[in-house]
Amino acid sequence: MTTLFLYVSVHELFLTFLGILILVLILIIVVLSYSFYQYKTLNHIHQWSEMIDEKVSEAIVYGPEDQKDNEIFNTYSRESSFRNLFLERLVASEKKFSGGAQDEIKKIFTDYNLQKEAFKKLGQKKPHLIAEGIQELTAMKVESAVPKIMPFLKHPSPQVYQEAQYAMVVFKGFQGLHFLNDFTYIISDWQQLRLLRSINLDPDQCQQVVNVWLDSQNTSVIIFALRLLRKFQMLAFYDKAQALLMHPAIDVRIETVKALQALETSSTIAEFKEIYEEQPLEVQIEILKAMKLSHDPRCADFYKEKLNGTNLPGVKIAAAEALLALGYHDYLLEIIENDASCPQLVQIIKHALQEKI
Repeated sequence: MTTLFLYVSVHELFLTFLGILILVLILIIVVLSYSFYQYKTLNHIHQWSEMIDEKVSEAIVYGPEDQKDNEIFNTYSRESSFRNLFLERLVASEKKFSGGAQDEIKKIFTDYNLQKEAFKKLGQKKPHLIAEGIQELTAMKVESAVPKIMPFLKHPSPQVYQEAQYAMVVFKGFQGLHFLNDFTYIISDWQQLRLLRSINLDPDQCQQVVNVWLDSQNTSVIIFALRLLRKFQMLAFYDKAQALLMHPAIDVRIETVKALQALETSSTIAEFKEIYEEQPLEVQIEILKAMKLSHDPRCADFYKEKLNGTNLPGVKIAAAEALLALGYHDYLLEIIENDASCPQLVQIIKHALQEKI
């Protein structure tokens, strides 16, 4: 009986061991198969990338008439994975070139009907794929894509609606910014810079819409409008901007100070001095920085008052830098050498002098 029991136990142990061994072998085969697949994929991508880059280079250097017909390339160009890589490489190349070279790249895009791949991405559910499709159609200036891109302005994903915003500006110029009229999401600083770099406008043709943006409930839209005033020196909006110095959002007040400094009039410095005490610390510091840029010697006494009459380090630093910008180097050195001077003030002035050096 004992011998029979021992025999059964050994048999079960053998089967268990055999099962584990088979599992390990299967796992090894799966890992090796996946690694081989990855290797083949990477190898294909490398070879295809070289072929595509060569195609683009030939088009740019020799033009369409002198290009050789490549049967292998044409065969690959019917495969979905190759076409997606082709499109990706063309968009990357388009960013590197301008003028005639860009025209040749767009011609390749049209000749191989790659807009089909870009349009497919607009129908995907994953935000990054939709954003890629918008980016590709925008880079290749596919005007027919505008109606299909417009609905994405209200997409919940920032990745998608930011690309849609940029696309509208590329295709429509200043008119493409009309989505700001009722825009509820936050426009990031990066996106604002991107949009500002992409537009040109005649200030006389946008009075009404800029007024709407300055009155927006969306603080990021107001900030964008203020940056627009700065970039295009829209002096007609000076008074409208000045009223925003009392806006409840500190970020808006800070951007307003920058805008007023850029649109500076003969009364701007006096207005800054008058409103200074009513402002929170962050805005006071921004006012001092803005006044510094005016290089107005009449501000010296104001700077001295802020340097010596407050315990706020940020204000002291801004005042010391402003005095230094006006040439009050010796005045600041006297404070450092005076034994009765506050140690904190001495350190701040030394810091300002070192920054200047």
